[in-house]
Amino acid sequence: MRMRFLGSAVLAACVAGAALLNAHAPSGAIFTTLADGSEVNVNQYPSKEDVYLDGGPGIGAPATAAGLDDGTYVFQVTDPSGRTLLSLDAAECRQFTVSGGVIVAVVGTDCSHLTGTDVDHGATTVQLMPYADTPNPGGVYKVWVVRLEDFLAGCAQLGENDGLSVVDCGREAGNLHGFIPAHTKTDNFKVRNVPIRELDAIFIDPVTGQNRSGVGITWIDPLGASNKKYSYFVSFWNIVEAHIEAVEDGTHRIVLENQAACTIGDVFVGPQNQEVYVGTGPRTVTIQIRGHQKEVSEFVKVHCR
Repeated sequence: MRMRFLGSAVLAACVAGAALLNAHAPSGAIFTTLADGSEVNVNQYPSKEDVYLDGGPGIGAPATAAGLDDGTYVFQVTDPSGRTLLSLDAAECRQFTVSGGVIVAVVGTDCSHLTGTDVDHGATTVQLMPYADTPNPGGVYKVWVVRLEDFLAGCAQLGENDGLSVVDCGREAGNLHGFIPAHTKTDNFKVRNVPIRELDAIFIDPVTGQNRSGVGITWIDPLGASNKKYSYFVSFWNIVEAHIEAVEDGTHRIVLENQAACTIGDVFVGPQNQEVYVGTGPRTVTIQIRGHQKEVSEFVKVHCR
């Protein structure tokens, strides 16, 4: 019997395929902040230099919430669609490490990403610059985070076997510059004063009628990437809610699960509670954001049981 040997490109593709088959989105959450970990109103920053990446259990998360999985990650900045890569440096300079559920250090030498310290958790924050201006007319950007091994497998799938050495591994349907949406965490932010487009989830206590804090949701963006958000007191508006800012056009899904802080009951969706989901238990609601909606505040109102 003759033995046939696979070429390096074919072998890399096979390894990448196996890695992607077993990949999934990390636990925990990512969010953009100022250098000291503080948030800004509606994720709207005065300048691109002001935007830093933070990560962990998530703002407003209960003490028992999961942080990011330990390991090494790669990040990128794109327009909301993910089609246009805005990050300007090679991926090797866009790496950071997580330990104990939070970011602890950046990776790479001769790289220009500044760091700060989250005053609440002592975690490291990572400046997203350098990145180009977004082509999005609403001034919206999307930051992505993926495990290093999943990024390398995603790049190999695109035919780039040394993804860290290049700025852009390429793009095809379902693979945006080496980032597979289902394997990533994403968050949106804005630079400049533009109309507010947001999704807000509130959880109502069945006894007091007050909004509950510490309740988590999973937001799945129109590309299929996800992130965790928690309800907490938002001082900007004097309300307890889980909020998602700078949402792009398309179908957004909000996954509601039973948890210690809230057993899911009846759910009302829309600014006038147009959609009603009656019953008890986990569910996923969808919200469609359309291009003609220049200013949007869509609510998901959950009555806890």
